[in-house]
Amino acid sequence: MGELTRVPKAVGGPARFLDDRTGAGNFLRRNLRKVFPDHWSFLLGEIALYSFIILLLSGTFLTFFFVPSMSEVAYDGPYEPLKGVMMSEAYASTLQISFEVRGGLLMRQIHHWAALLFVAGMMVHMLRVFFTGAYRKPREMNWLIGVMLLTLALLEGLTGYSLPDDLLSGAGLRITEGVMISLPLIGTYITFFLFGGEYPGDSVMARFYSLHILLIPGILLALISAHMVLMWVQKHTQMPGKARTNHNVVGAPFLPAFMLKAGSFFMFTFAVIAGLATFAQINPIWAFGPYTPADISAGSQPDFYMGFLEGALRLMPAWEINLFGTAQAGTLPLSVIIPALLPMGIIMTGLALYPFAEQWVTGDRREHHITDRPRNNPHRTSIGMAAITFYGVLWLLGANDEISANFYISLNWTTYIGRVLVLAGPVIAYIVTYRICLGLQRSDAAVIGHGVEAGVIKRMPHGEYVEIHTPPSEDIEAHVRGKEPVREISAAETEGIPPKGLRGPLGRLRARMSRAYGGEKIPLDTGEGHGHAALGPADEERSRSE
Repeated sequence: MGELTRVPKAVGGPARFLDDRTGAGNFLRRNLRKVFPDHWSFLLGEIALYSFIILLLSGTFLTFFFVPSMSEVAYDGPYEPLKGVMMSEAYASTLQISFEVRGGLLMRQIHHWAALLFVAGMMVHMLRVFFTGAYRKPREMNWLIGVMLLTLALLEGLTGYSLPDDLLSGAGLRITEGVMISLPLIGTYITFFLFGGEYPGDSVMARFYSLHILLIPGILLALISAHMVLMWVQKHTQMPGKARTNHNVVGAPFLPAFMLKAGSFFMFTFAVIAGLATFAQINPIWAFGPYTPADISAGSQPDFYMGFLEGALRLMPAWEINLFGTAQAGTLPLSVIIPALLPMGIIMTGLALYPFAEQWVTGDRREHHITDRPRNNPHRTSIGMAAITFYGVLWLLGANDEISANFYISLNWTTYIGRVLVLAGPVIAYIVTYRICLGLQRSDAAVIGHGVEAGVIKRMPHGEYVEIHTPPSEDIEAHVRGKEPVREISAAETEGIPPKGLRGPLGRLRARMSRAYGGEKIPLDTGEGHGHAALGPADEERSRSE
């Protein structure tokens, strides 16, 4: 018993040292032994966190050599094809980092790959949280912080992507300027403020640089810190399983188990990014040349996280509204405004409001510390897959010219098909995902009702060959039985005289939505599915003898 209660030396030593000097010993003892659950999907958020740390370190190195100036200079560096070419100091300093600073090109590529992995890690982590319902009470605030983090990460990527002032990033900056200036009333003011005058102006690099290395990273760092503190205070969610409840956490302590695992995973993440930076070239700015407003590179594509906005711009018909019937009175370029605001608005606003919309529909205001398996909330999973399809079609059609050129398909037909898919694809994805979720629920019911396949083939008296099923292991059964019906507004509230909250058109709509969204779709104990009775010890012995 003493061995179980004794504090490990690795924890007790540092805690005693700090307690003698700061009185923080009890705080450290309590928190360094905090238990974290163990599941591979929880590492997705750590990928984003470790990528952000690598971004800060590599970005600090790059700031020592980068010159955020639009002043023109004649290039006189070691890259012969650009000798004597006039370019901005921003582009010239980026070439210097790439060719003259020891390790500069490696650090540039580490920074770029880390940025891609940071955004990708955040996206996948957010999908994990969404599909498992980990955003529910008491974690709504942390979910909103995550949505803000993703939005800021996109802005951070946009400002950093534009800094080298090469022909590729300049094309993206030109699109950004076109989107901003198309905004009604405020577009001109925002554009002049950012560019310091008519495009391209002489201030945009300095202002993007300040945003990229000071303002946005500072806000990101503050939000990430708040995100981590809230996660620590509220405790981590855990997957359903044996001995796991809403009132405990099954896993390993923070020190030493979790810290060792986290440190190893950080080194693994860094190794992957460094390997990509070493062997996979990205953003070779010397091949594009300096940006000039009169030129554009062929096959220009943004980084993946901006691909959906590019696709929206390419798919949108050339619609515009001339105020009072004349262009002189003012024009609203819908072909730019709608792609710029609508997809981003749908995705980010939908993400931010979903926890509260689900709570309103289901009436579920309980605390949830056990996550759902995606199949057990088929409507939520289907909505998520519809959103992914919407995003994916826009992202894919951001390269409609490349698709057309490489697959020999008419560019017009590629665009027309994309316009149909961006509307029909999410609907199809919703229907297919919902049916798959119900099928997986039936499979779970079959596991509980009939057991799992034993790998033993038995011949029946009438000549039929069947595979015998055995009872599932305790861990599998606990994982499956962790299913909890989606809460719905009780039937008592929807029968007879409805309560005040369910009266009127909106209340009746809420009741109908709750019945459709919630409830048990496929009960576990129905025994649905195919199979044969579980194989007991006597049956096993008989099967062997036969």
